[in-house]
Amino acid sequence: MDHRLDEILNRIDDAYGHKLGKGGRHYLEVSLGNQAKRLGYADLMEKYRNTFAIVPLKHPEPGMKVRIDGRTFVDYAQYASGIAVPGHVARQTTLAFTPFVALDSMICNFT
Repeated sequence: MDHRLDEILNRIDDAYGHKLGKGGRHYLEVSLGNQAKRLGYADLMEKYRNTFAIVPLKHPEPGMKVRIDGRTFVDYAQYASGIAVPGHVARQTTLAFTPFVALDSMICNFT
């Protein structure tokens, strides 16, 4: 268990909590590697360079949107806040989570 990963996820929740809409079809991808870099965790930055948290949105964001098959999110875990991460990441945290159940069709918002 890596408490630094908990801190990264809490930071994402703090930054995007006002936009979070648990169960939303529209979502943002937030890079765990970039968040680790901002917190000064160089080793985690490299380890999670291509790993993203899913932030379901209350409302669509302006900008480009891409429709994604919900089956893409097999073995994702969701925290009480609504943020979802790949299962292998969730199992490395101390935070409680449940399986993420994505809608059949999800829409990634790029801002």
